[in-house]
Amino acid sequence: MAADLNPDWVSCLPSTWSYGVTRDGRVFFINEEAKSTTWLHPVTGEAVVTGHRKTPDLPTGWEEGYTFEGARCFIK
Repeated sequence: MAADLNPDWVSCLPSTWSYGVTRDGRVFFINEEAKSTTWLHPVTGEAVVTGHRKTPDLPTGWEEGYTFEGARCFIK
C-alpha cells in the first residue's frame, strides 16, 4: 500500500530532489545531484508517515520497522 502524499511535500521539493516509495509504502527522498537518499524530507527534515511507528521509548530520530520477512528492526 503506497503512502498518500500531501501535495505540499511534493511541491516544495528542491529541483534536484525526487522521491520514491518502497514496496511496503515508505517514502524516501533522492538527491539526484549528490546521488544520495534519505528518509527525511530535504526541506522540512520530517519523515512521511507511512505505517512505520515511532515509539516514545526509542531515542530521538529512531523508529521501529519490520523487514519483508517480518523481523523487527530499528531505523535511523
